[in-house]
Amino acid sequence: MSARILVVDDVPANVKLLEARLSAEYFDVMTASNGTEALAICHRAECDIILLDVMMPDMDGFEVCRRLKTDPATHHIPVVMVTALDSPADRNRGLEAGADDFLTKPVSDVVLIARVRSLTRLKMMTDELRMRAITSLEIGMQAPERSAVADTGKGGRILLVDDRESSYERLATILAAEHTIDVEPNPTEALFHAAEGNYDLLIVSLDLNNFDGLRLCSQARSLERTRHVPILAIADPENSTRLLRGLEIGVNDYLLRPIDKTELLARARTQIRRRRYTDHLRDNVQNSIEMAITDALTGLHNRRYMESHLATLAEQAATRGKPLALMILDIDYFKSINDNYGHDAGDDVLREFAVRVRKSIRGIDLACRYGGEEFVIVMPETDLHVAGMVAERLRRSIAGEPFAIHKGAKRIEVTISIGLTTLEQKGEAVADVLKRADTALYRAKHDGRNRVVSHAA
Repeated sequence: MSARILVVDDVPANVKLLEARLSAEYFDVMTASNGTEALAICHRAECDIILLDVMMPDMDGFEVCRRLKTDPATHHIPVVMVTALDSPADRNRGLEAGADDFLTKPVSDVVLIARVRSLTRLKMMTDELRMRAITSLEIGMQAPERSAVADTGKGGRILLVDDRESSYERLATILAAEHTIDVEPNPTEALFHAAEGNYDLLIVSLDLNNFDGLRLCSQARSLERTRHVPILAIADPENSTRLLRGLEIGVNDYLLRPIDKTELLARARTQIRRRRYTDHLRDNVQNSIEMAITDALTGLHNRRYMESHLATLAEQAATRGKPLALMILDIDYFKSINDNYGHDAGDDVLREFAVRVRKSIRGIDLACRYGGEEFVIVMPETDLHVAGMVAERLRRSIAGEPFAIHKGAKRIEVTISIGLTTLEQKGEAVADVLKRADTALYRAKHDGRNRVVSHAA
């Protein structure tokens, strides 16, 4: 899908010029003539990137940008200020307001399109994460938008790769006022350093001696552990062409020497804020995935995961000609624990039971809470005899030591019954295996509980 660019300018000639440039590159272009109209369009989520003029009648671009970046609904939309203002103070004011870049008119077509394409990739990646994270809100997890808006972008961990001593000493001194800085003057070691350091930002000089700084940036983008770390490139003015190439390979932002102190700090904060926001989104996605397949009380996999994964394990066992053991475990008289000691005590027992199960099985075994006080353990490459020994060891582990309830104030005896079987017939339905194990469990309970009963295939 083509990115939707919102051009905000009160001069029709400027709007037409930008619209023509962007349309020629197959972007979808929207326009607004004032800040109020631009804010309304952004709130309706109708644009991906904003090209924003500063000097407008009703509300200047600085205020529009500030409102966008302090609103949880719009803070993630990239903003590029395109203006005739060219003083360092104006540039820094725009960056402090939250702008992702500040381009001075007349803007080179090459520079403009490179920046828009770079921000388009970033915006679409963020949008994908935001869509995936929507389910996390439905299960009660906190959305990261409000914390992102409040984030100052300070207190980050930065790796500075620069082999000019006079340069890195000055940059490190400036950045140390707000962040923790590591300097790596040896570019051949920089990638290893970056991969091990858990950094929020990489700052890379593109004017390294006897080393291609762009290659380092490209390698950082291809390495799993540094793929999502933002990169701020620094270059001499005569290397501006290489900076544009850097934007194409994944550099997030850049600065030309001589470096303005305020601008360096502002751009670093912007990148660190964005990194923290996307990390929070990724964490929400991962947590929502884990919550979807995990039983919240015991931490074991849930029935949904077991039913889908068991079919895969069974197919693998049949293909390889290996046995697959399955046991269903039931906590004996669990209802009486809830009735006599309360549901909190029942929860204490379930949590401790899960801990003991994990200690009794291998890492490749699958342990799930099947429902209530019933659990399922699936053991790949395990025959009925070995599975029987594991089941008996687990039964003794449960019965051999009382369970603490009410925060350790009381201890009670707990036992389990186990029904055990194996999958040994190629193509056998997993539902039949579960039914056979359930039949064995019924026999264990009928015969007096606190025992293991096997049911051969």
